[in-house]
Amino acid sequence: MPQSVKSDVPETASGRRAAAQRHRVRQDLAAAAMQLFASQGYEATTVDEIAAKAGVARRTFFRHFRSKEEAIFPDHDDTLVRVQAVLDSADPREHPLDTVCRGITEVLRMYAQLPEVSVERYRLTREVPTLREREIASVARYERLFTRYLLGHFDEGAHRDGDDDPLLAEVAASAVVAAHNHVLRRWLRGGGKGDVETQLEHAFEVIRTTFGTGIGPGRIPSRAAAEPATVSRQGEVVVAVARTDASPAEILRSIEEALRRS
Repeated sequence: MPQSVKSDVPETASGRRAAAQRHRVRQDLAAAAMQLFASQGYEATTVDEIAAKAGVARRTFFRHFRSKEEAIFPDHDDTLVRVQAVLDSADPREHPLDTVCRGITEVLRMYAQLPEVSVERYRLTREVPTLREREIASVARYERLFTRYLLGHFDEGAHRDGDDDPLLAEVAASAVVAAHNHVLRRWLRGGGKGDVETQLEHAFEVIRTTFGTGIGPGRIPSRAAAEPATVSRQGEVVVAVARTDASPAEILRSIEEALRRS
């Protein structure tokens, strides 16, 4: 038994070193590609030039990327793995929409980790249609992942009249991705300044209010029952009775609306 444990340690350490080396080479190639695209243009830049600037051979470039446009998006594959891990390890009691929101927050953190790089990448994708198309394809992978996850909480085969579960799953997944993209673009246009995660959480509240009562366990079919809080005014006292899954923002909005009506 001790021999087995000892033999496993070098393999684990070796695996970590190999992963770190792979990450470092990918980042170096991405930085070289972005610098060359910015200085001499996307079309004029070759794979050989990118590899040379990063200090590696051409064959090394193609071990990491299939094309030069892929080189400025080095983290999407690893981020997709992390997002899948969030979905796979979710507590079954967690609302599936909240799980998806946590998943796409991993994508936001990928951009927020290096604001300057992300801002420059955003500028390049605005100027080069090929890079923009590549970015759109990457985003579509997340959207498909979230749609599959939400559909997994429904009986997808039950397409009887009045069963909108599959529709809700696809629309909600698209809404989460759209909210992320909206917040991210606004943050990038602002130079990568500010607390972007707080901005995204506000967008999530809008989505939860819109879709949250129609997805997952405990869904409430009627509009009246879906109200987050019932508010009444008794003299100078306001009494609110809220659902246990209602967010503070939802409850506050219900109270504000009741005060306006009164």
